[in-house]
Amino acid sequence: MSAVAVDAGPNSMFASLRVRNFRLFYGGQFISQVGNWLTMVGQTLLVFKMTGNGVAVGGLVACQFAPVLFFGAWAGLVADRSDKRRLLLTIQSLAMVQSFVLSALAFMDRPPLAALYAIALAGGFATAFDSPARRSFVVEMVPQGLVNNAVSLNSAMMTSARIFGPALAGLLVTTVGYGWCFLIDGASYVAVLAALGAMRTTELRAAPPAKRSKGQVREGLRYVVSVPELWIPLVMMTLIGTLAFNFQVVLPLFAVRSLHGDEQTFTLLFSVLSAGSFVGALATARRQRVTLAMVVGGALAFGVSMTVLALSPNLWRAYPVAAVLGASSIAFMTSSTALVQTEAGADMRGRVLALQSMVFLGSTPIGGPLLGAVCEQFGARAGVLVGGGGALAAAAFGKWAVTNRVERRSLAPFAAATERS
Repeated sequence: MSAVAVDAGPNSMFASLRVRNFRLFYGGQFISQVGNWLTMVGQTLLVFKMTGNGVAVGGLVACQFAPVLFFGAWAGLVADRSDKRRLLLTIQSLAMVQSFVLSALAFMDRPPLAALYAIALAGGFATAFDSPARRSFVVEMVPQGLVNNAVSLNSAMMTSARIFGPALAGLLVTTVGYGWCFLIDGASYVAVLAALGAMRTTELRAAPPAKRSKGQVREGLRYVVSVPELWIPLVMMTLIGTLAFNFQVVLPLFAVRSLHGDEQTFTLLFSVLSAGSFVGALATARRQRVTLAMVVGGALAFGVSMTVLALSPNLWRAYPVAAVLGASSIAFMTSSTALVQTEAGADMRGRVLALQSMVFLGSTPIGGPLLGAVCEQFGARAGVLVGGGGALAAAAFGKWAVTNRVERRSLAPFAAATERS
């Protein structure tokens, strides 16, 4: 069965929300994502308070995303082989338990740092399997013509959660303590579990599960390197994910040390950045087609705005720049994700999106500690500046690749070598 048809009009910004299953998904995920940001920000601020060290914060982020790097490809294969709705029900249930355990630790007088890292690692495993399943499931809920709209609205939902989540986390941390952030996050999973359970499975445009056979992960890699519309955005995402998308590490240090603020300064700055992301995601929702040139343009704007943020002399100058940074970062992320989702074949989508998660989230265990060390050695502004340089380098590579327009046949020898390995 396929998703129900929707007469949305060519420029309807909210067309996908007319599809009942996507509407349920959207609402449940929004509540859960707000909760997730309570945990992400609460963990970061708790470790920063306990250690006062940027490298320790980078180590936390590495624990959160290392499983994506090491298990992401396999997780994508699991998504391709599975009923994605049922898989998400299992993953979200386990993530809920993890949040409740974290809240119990946070209510202790002196929670062990090693235990916080261990829980962050457990959350990283949930993220590794959740990301390819959830993102490929978006495509199954709507007709093909609404895929870009659904991806953009999903990005808008994720970024709007970043507006409310960090601000609420800052309020909770300064009033009732860290434990309540994690406890509320655990309760928020009820919304997404209820939404998944209430869906009409007959209206899903589900892809046939991939058959089990040897070498399926390598098959996914060979497939990606044969399609320029896939591997060019993934190379760009590797640079940007490693050096630029490490806001959790550099922004707390930048807000406190460079802008002379406190925990609330960081959460407010992050909320302004997220508000810019929300506006950027809504703007991209009207696009009916995404091209490599749009991905390159998003990376260029991202790099310029992050460089300007690094040079901002005070908090009031940083606020408007952070909004532009948020809009440009989500323009790059949404464009690259929509291009990958539309260009990937249905039977490969989970593996392709898992590779994107690996190079985006999985690069954080490398970039997080690296940027934490840069901030400790050269100052927080240097860490932000490195991120801007990484995005500009990605844009330069993307421009070169698009200009030279590497054709699929030029990668045939590489693909053949991969097959023999």
